[in-house]
Amino acid sequence: MKKQPLIIAQIMGKWNGGGVEAVVMNYYRHLDRNNIQFDFICDNDSTNIPYEEIKRLGGKVFLVPPYQKIFEYNKELFKIFKKEKYKIVHSHINTLSIFPLRIAKKANIPVRIAHSHSTSNKKEWKRNLIKQLLRPFSKMYATDYMCCSEFAGRWLFGDKEFDKGNVYLLNNAIDVDKFKYDEKIRKMKREELGINKDTLVIGHIGRFVSQKNHTFLIDIFKEIHRQNKNTTLLLVGQGPLKKTIEEKVKVLNLENSVIFLGQREDVNDLYQTMDVFVLPSLYEGLPVVGVEAQASGLLCMFSTDMTREVKILDTSIFIPLEKSSSYWAKKIMDNYTANKRKDERKAVTMANFSINEEAQKLVEKYKSLI
Repeated sequence: MKKQPLIIAQIMGKWNGGGVEAVVMNYYRHLDRNNIQFDFICDNDSTNIPYEEIKRLGGKVFLVPPYQKIFEYNKELFKIFKKEKYKIVHSHINTLSIFPLRIAKKANIPVRIAHSHSTSNKKEWKRNLIKQLLRPFSKMYATDYMCCSEFAGRWLFGDKEFDKGNVYLLNNAIDVDKFKYDEKIRKMKREELGINKDTLVIGHIGRFVSQKNHTFLIDIFKEIHRQNKNTTLLLVGQGPLKKTIEEKVKVLNLENSVIFLGQREDVNDLYQTMDVFVLPSLYEGLPVVGVEAQASGLLCMFSTDMTREVKILDTSIFIPLEKSSSYWAKKIMDNYTANKRKDERKAVTMANFSINEEAQKLVEKYKSLI
């Protein structure tokens, strides 16, 4: 008789096509699914769940009310946990993990993982208020802790737990072959998007939410464009603030130089189109887009408000958000010509961001918890 795989409930919250979802799906695609299977528990107002792919890979999707409807949420979750009899629940919703893990404990699920994917920033004080209030309770119902970076691990679980080795660091790994720099794809994609071969392309991939700091990114691009009219800004992603950013672009008369691409399935090809990747986030755990961009050999500009562990290439630069948009623009203009793009797969693999190696480690980790 064929041995049944260990099925793990992945608590995803709202699935809107962000970085956390990309990371979890990366692992799901590359782990040995004869040994480990995933079920995904998502809020019923999610917008980008890849139902077909999950079904094809052997997983299931369960929809529950969002945690704001706490009584309905608890009831539905408890019902799923009791019916499916999971041995492991792995929650990816940061400080909010207290809610599903409490129900998991009530349903007698023995292994309950809280995973820190993010941190916080003083500029998002309203959101931070909830985060800060819940943070002390983040360990309450968890049996095990994971994080995407030291910064994210210390932020959620504390220095003491991290220093004792109680927080397992799971890298935001990628399929390095998918992001290998390819001159042919660059040429083809630029033609498709109507971008000249000599145009300087600034790129950004991220949801239109305040954390990603698009407002400042537009200010940076305005300065670059003022100095060099042969420049284009590529923005990939959806989100609640998209309209606001589109309005700002119009007000600054940049609509002919800023391309809004929406949610895309071809981001690996879009990196080839870019010359510089700019991520001025207010905070990050460890941005998977930063890893992907470096795997594509791009010059990367990151805000200092994220973990230094994202730096894989010597060419990647961190700039404080306190510096002006003109300072950021100057840094970009001073450095992009010196960047010679090449195959960076080896560097990414050496930094432990190759999904093939990291997925095997995760399988072993899950097995060790049972």
